[in-house]
Amino acid sequence: MGVIKVENFEAIREKIRELLAEDRPGRLQDFLPEIHYADLAEVLRTLELDERVKLLRCLKSERAAQVLFELDRDEILPLLEGLGPRVSALVLQEMSSDDAADLIGDLPEDEQQRYLGLMSGDEAEDVAELLEYGEQTAGGLMTTEFVAINKELTADEAIKFLRQTAPDAETVYYVYVVNDHNQLVGVISLRELIVSAPDARIGDVMRTNVISVNVHTDQEEVARVVAKYDFLAIPVVGDHGELLGIITIDDVLDVIEEEATEDYLRLANVHQERYLELGVLQRAGRRLPWLIGLLFGALLAGSVVQVFEDTLAGVVALAFFMPVMAGGPGNVGTQTLAVVVRGLATGEIDSRRGFWVILKEIRVGLIVGAVSGLVLAGIATLWLDSVILGLVVGTSLALSMAVATVIGGLIPLLISRVGVDPALASGPFITTMMDVISLMIYFTVASITLFRFLG
Repeated sequence: MGVIKVENFEAIREKIRELLAEDRPGRLQDFLPEIHYADLAEVLRTLELDERVKLLRCLKSERAAQVLFELDRDEILPLLEGLGPRVSALVLQEMSSDDAADLIGDLPEDEQQRYLGLMSGDEAEDVAELLEYGEQTAGGLMTTEFVAINKELTADEAIKFLRQTAPDAETVYYVYVVNDHNQLVGVISLRELIVSAPDARIGDVMRTNVISVNVHTDQEEVARVVAKYDFLAIPVVGDHGELLGIITIDDVLDVIEEEATEDYLRLANVHQERYLELGVLQRAGRRLPWLIGLLFGALLAGSVVQVFEDTLAGVVALAFFMPVMAGGPGNVGTQTLAVVVRGLATGEIDSRRGFWVILKEIRVGLIVGAVSGLVLAGIATLWLDSVILGLVVGTSLALSMAVATVIGGLIPLLISRVGVDPALASGPFITTMMDVISLMIYFTVASITLFRFLG
């Protein structure tokens, strides 16, 4: 099977359109197998809906399933409608059970039952079982298409068993071992199985220290475990240790991308599942409450200026440095926030290490603040020919940046302690808070210093 080269993409797309226009399914069926399913999905995105449906009808169910799963959810559902329930059911049946469950789970309840009714009994039962688990849990991610052998088998018997069952499994890199009650008791790699003596009992050659996740484990924790141990797949067990399914690396990569996107959107206070699929008014509705709230925060910063209006009136040059005082510490706080939120998400930072992380960030903030303060003090002194003013702006910026690192690190840790997603300690929130605090520091330092030295 060939792969589309970048320079040939347009030519292949035009060839597909030409064959679709000619309405000659036979020629199109002969041409499509030469294209990798991922590249075919990319071509499909450029076609009109009716052309997409025609193209998919020219593919075998297995290939159509591969192409469909490369598309976004909002692109797939119209295609299933266009293909019709019976053809769609055949395509879904060719998918792994977890992928089919993901797609069917996005349908209304009555549509879910209709598609499940059209699928074969075993496939429908597997998919229906997966639909019962939470979407963001190990149960919602796992596939029931895996290989498990009994610990009482010999290596030779196990290999014969694999020849019969492996074609239907999603992966056979790991062979999981169960007892008579289907409880997970061990694991053996395919290589270890092949090199074992034919009459060796599986229970004697397997590894018993199996790392698994519970069916109700959050998908983010599953991703952490897989990343920590570099697994290609991880078993999923029930509350009594029974083996229910496996989660493969491709699904874990999807979780990592989903969680990273979710955290990034939350940092901007626009978190919403499939945010990019929302309409303009819906997007605006998600943003406005936060932005209005932050607007009041900005007004609070303005009230700080009003409190110190006598100081500002006495030295008008102080107004020139206000944007620097508001912006610089806010940026430092957001940087620290990003570091801590990422550390909490990946498990690199926990409640025990939180204190040391903040302590280290404070030291970083002191260095950054001291250097930035010296630079700004030098600029103010040379430009305005005032050592006192240079001392005021330099000291204020250094103090504000040090405080910003504390706030940027402390807030997500505190939020995490109470069980709330730390990404909610968003950049705009930190920035607005630092606007208020940095201006208070600035004008307080200015008032004390100018009163002392200038009377």
